[in-house]
Amino acid sequence: MRDLAIVLDCGATNASAVAVSSAGEIVAAASRPNAPVAQPGGEPGWLVWGLDEIWAKLADACRQVCSSLAADSVRAVAVTTFGADGAPVRRDGALSYPVISWQCSRTAALAEEVRSSFDPFEIYRETGYQIISFNTLLRLMWLREHAPDALDEAHCWMMTPGLLSHRLCGEFSIDPTIASTTMAVDSARRTWSDKMLAMAALDSSFFPRWAEPGSVIGALLDGATEQTGLPARIPVVAAGHDTQFAIIGSGAAQEQAILSSGTWEILTVRSDRYQPDQAGFDDGLLIECDAAPGFWNPQMLMIASGVLEWIRRHFYGEIPEGESAHLRMISDAQQIEPGSGGVTIIPSFVPDTGPLKRLGVPGSIHGLTLTTARGQVYRAGLEGLSFQLRQALERLARSTGAQPTGIRIVGGGSRNALWNQIRADATGLPVTALEQTEATGLGAAMFAFIGAGLFRSLDEAKQAMRLKSRVFEPSADSQRYEEIFARYQSLASAFGKL
Repeated sequence: MRDLAIVLDCGATNASAVAVSSAGEIVAAASRPNAPVAQPGGEPGWLVWGLDEIWAKLADACRQVCSSLAADSVRAVAVTTFGADGAPVRRDGALSYPVISWQCSRTAALAEEVRSSFDPFEIYRETGYQIISFNTLLRLMWLREHAPDALDEAHCWMMTPGLLSHRLCGEFSIDPTIASTTMAVDSARRTWSDKMLAMAALDSSFFPRWAEPGSVIGALLDGATEQTGLPARIPVVAAGHDTQFAIIGSGAAQEQAILSSGTWEILTVRSDRYQPDQAGFDDGLLIECDAAPGFWNPQMLMIASGVLEWIRRHFYGEIPEGESAHLRMISDAQQIEPGSGGVTIIPSFVPDTGPLKRLGVPGSIHGLTLTTARGQVYRAGLEGLSFQLRQALERLARSTGAQPTGIRIVGGGSRNALWNQIRADATGLPVTALEQTEATGLGAAMFAFIGAGLFRSLDEAKQAMRLKSRVFEPSADSQRYEEIFARYQSLASAFGKL
């Protein structure tokens, strides 16, 4: 009998349940579409998450997964979600205000006020975070001003993983990976920053107990057993922010950079030093707490497959959305030489300008002619995103001192072999792609097994989970890409001054 862990993974576009074996196999998975909704009675642009709806989707996906498993094989369950979002909760677990989505516009003006009223670099040094409109602390400040009763009536504030774990076991908790996305944590000390919380007239007593990843939050409730199909009384184990568990699940060695590639890309390393310096601040680096104490995850955030989806819609619109469209695009691009026949795409987020300055800056396409083929445009998209990655690697190295000898890639963008080869050629580094793209589930499962007592440490869990991968080495085209990159840099520099 295989030992299994169930990971409930709530993303911005899908709510999923994944069964992972102690050997690192994805045994079963199911997902349901997910999206924020307009807040009833709210202003235009106010978006919230329907927590009951998310729970129903996760429970339904979990029942589907568990229906194919032997009940006595499931050892534990853990929850991961997107970052930054949470809500105030009464003692009975009911929300005193809806979960405001990170996609909501209500705190955009407040972010500008904070940026002008406080020293952004001092905030960065304390928290590892830049001032971005979706930061949780800004939501707390907004509630203090516009809905103070929601805070005053609350027993505590929980982030989305805690809200969902509470549905499983009835316990209040928060873990450091999700807490570090709030802009309210003293990241060097891995604890709350009362200095930051004071901006919302709060202190650390407003938050539930700290639950390190791998610790047991509680036992599965009988009602949750009925809703999810999970075995009775199994441990509910702390996980948290999906990015941190994808990093662990990637299987990356200390000397490898990790790229989580989807609509957006997050480039990061696991560092044993917390270095919020001026260079990192100027480059827009974010630093989050790693899933394991004593490590941090400095990271660069970039647009990625969103660019390729735009190309699909506008240049391959006659092909129905799905795998066939992407196979056709890849096939067309494979017929094009490096350099895309002179077509260059500058992604909408160019690392030269830093992520805060570049918000709202449009992308651009250069070198179009009357004879340009759509395969050239798609290949130019792959090349532009790969050059963006190269620039991000340079900035990550400058800010952290890390000198990666390779890139470990996870997520949907890792399935594109042509893109992986271009990444290797553009950066001059080997790119290792996992055969299994559910890196978040793999990483969270490692901690779930630790909580269940199957593994004694993260190192032991990693040794047991042997992950299959494919390596893309830089090819003979690498030298050509040096010349193409010079052209890209020249255009990007000119573009950044427009």
